[in-house]
Amino acid sequence: MRNRLRSIFTNQPEGQPQWVLDLQNGDDAGFFAPDSATWAVHGQTATIVAGVRALLMQALHPGAMAGVHDWSRYKEDPLGRLAGTIRWIFTVSYADTATAVGTTNWVLKLHEKVRGTYLDAKDIEKPYSANDPELLSWVHLAFTDSFLATAKLWSTPIPGGPDAYVREWAKAGELMGVPNPPRSEAELAAQLRAFYDAGVLKSDERVAEALQFIRRPPLGKGMMPGYAVLFNGAVSSIPPLYRDMLGLGPARLGPLTLPARASTAAMLGVIGNMLGHDEPSATQARKRLARLAAAERSSRTEA
Repeated sequence: MRNRLRSIFTNQPEGQPQWVLDLQNGDDAGFFAPDSATWAVHGQTATIVAGVRALLMQALHPGAMAGVHDWSRYKEDPLGRLAGTIRWIFTVSYADTATAVGTTNWVLKLHEKVRGTYLDAKDIEKPYSANDPELLSWVHLAFTDSFLATAKLWSTPIPGGPDAYVREWAKAGELMGVPNPPRSEAELAAQLRAFYDAGVLKSDERVAEALQFIRRPPLGKGMMPGYAVLFNGAVSSIPPLYRDMLGLGPARLGPLTLPARASTAAMLGVIGNMLGHDEPSATQARKRLARLAAAERSSRTEA
């Protein structure tokens, strides 16, 4: 089960992907330190729920949804798409700055071909590009809000509090070309609400199709009961404003509302015990930091 879980996140049956091992390389500490809010949030199992929640939220922008519908192979290769997203997140979080910037530029290059048209919330046809500032902003907001919300519910306290995480992860937004990424929890909520108030968001048959896939991805029968718990936890963490747009409600058993958040906490505990509590990306990053510290001490001694 441990190997199956790891393969889901890395799309690699055995061992660690080379990009994880390469996090020990590099000549600087990177954008975020071990005591940062980013390491604290991204190093815990709540990120599994955050990923599901982010996908649900991102689907509400018809331009973002069009890009996924027209270009993504998420149905044919869902684990490959997941592994690619995880690689970017953890590279920016733990790598040296040159690698973080290079990986981000690689993602932006892939985005250049993702273009087309979509019907907006008023059924007016509009062009889209995956690198459009508006789409990049929505994806960044949905990501940041999801990782913050799940961390507050199911992780240890965030160093510096929620504002520290939003402020730090704004760097990832800047690397992706997001204009004015939020730098506090209040700004995050306000920018999300601005999309809703402007009438930009939309739920249609494409969203319903994506939700159906996210609800029941091809994980195998043995994994689905646990995943159902995590999916319900993700839904429970979405504010009612957006949850209603998605047509999602609390998990129920007949007339009874199930304790989705408590069940999710228990499931994340089980997953954490299976995977172990040493995050591989952070482990490799610490090796780099230790090497750099040793080199600095040696340089001072020689001087």
